[in-house]
This record gives sequence, structure tokens and C-alpha cells, in this order.
Amino acid sequence: MRVLIVEDEPLLAEAIRDGLRLEAIAADIAGDGDTALELLGVNAYDIAVLDRDIPGPSGDEVAGSIVASGSGMPILMLTAADRLDDKATGFELGADDYLTKPFELQELVLRLRALDRRRAYSRPPVREIAGLRLDPFRREVHRDGRHVALTRKQFAVLEVLIAAEGGVVSAEELLERAWDEHADPFTNAVRITVSALRKRLGEPWAIATVAGVGYRIDTPPQAGRAGPGGDARG
Repeated sequence: MRVLIVEDEPLLAEAIRDGLRLEAIAADIAGDGDTALELLGVNAYDIAVLDRDIPGPSGDEVAGSIVASGSGMPILMLTAADRLDDKATGFELGADDYLTKPFELQELVLRLRALDRRRAYSRPPVREIAGLRLDPFRREVHRDGRHVALTRKQFAVLEVLIAAEGGVVSAEELLERAWDEHADPFTNAVRITVSALRKRLGEPWAIATVAGVGYRIDTPPQAGRAGPGGDARG
């Protein structure tokens, strides 16, 4: 999951970003409305976390722009305004959830996970494919009933691949969805992370490499035909 944090208090924004990273959630920061609109125009985010009171175009205006775009991106408003009429106005503007300051980071994480699940409509909160079982709330992965310990980045990459339900995901998309805007587009991080993830999951290899295209979860009967060094599984 990748979220945009629109918050003009730098220390708070950085604390949220760092906390989300510990939960395998990539996050970018915008300190004002203009930056938020610019980032929304060039990056694909799963959820926007908006402070209503920000410089430039307000959080309300940014929310209006998201709604008008028709992207369906969920909006979580994060603000100190806790009166009922403030919340009502936020929901009328298109907010999908509303969290008032101060708040516990874990509550924010749970709300983001719930919004992501809701966004996917019929997608179950626990996702299963080809013997893999991923629980985003508990951050647990099992393969054929065996628990697999993953790093935060490996978990984030696997979550994107499983969400594709066997479809091919390009390295560029993985970099966009599992890293943040500061990731080097020429880095080998995706290839290295996928290789390490494949080994963690064990044989038969669960992740196939589609040469020149990207990666996908390998579903039977193809699973296990080649190791990480093969043309189709490397």
C-alpha cells in the first residue's frame, strides 16, 4: 500500500511516515496543498491522509480535487477539528474516514487497512493464492500452513503481487507501490527484494519472472519448474 500524507507539521508528518514504514506501508509527504496536488498528479496512491488546515489549497480543496478526478481514492481526514459539524463537513466533502488529533499510530494503521480492504470491494481481508496466505492486519504470511518470516519490504512486495491475483506486476509498479518517491528508479532494489522473497518462501518457487515484463505469483501447474536462475523464474 502507498499513501500520501498531507500534513504541514513536519515532525508529525515524518513520525507518521516512519511509523507507517514499520507496518510495510510506503508513504510520501506533502506539506501544503500545491505539493499535494502535484504529487497526486504524478503518483498512484491507494489512500490520501489529509489535514484540513494546510497552506495553499486547503485539505478540503485537495479532497474536492480527488473526488472530482473520479479515481475513487479513499480519503482519511486527519485534523484537530473534532466537533460533530466539522466531521459532518468533512464527510460531505468526500472523506471516507475521519481521525482527530491526538491519535494512536496503531489506530491510523488499522483505519488505513480497513479503507484499503473496502476499496477493493469483494477482496477478502486475508488473501490466498497458490498456497500463500497473507494477512495484512496481522502482517503474517503462511505458505502451505508454514509461517514465513518476512522483512517489511518483502511483505510489501508480496502484498502487491498477491493483490494482482496472478497478473504480471512490472518492476516499475512494484517500486511505485512498495517504495516511496525517493526511491531511485534505476535501483536494483526490486530485483534483489524479489529474489530474497522468493528464497524466503522456499521451493517450489512461488514467484515467476516474466522476462522483460515483471513478476507474478506462479500458480499451478507452472510452480516449481525452474529455480531463481531460470529464464522464466529468475
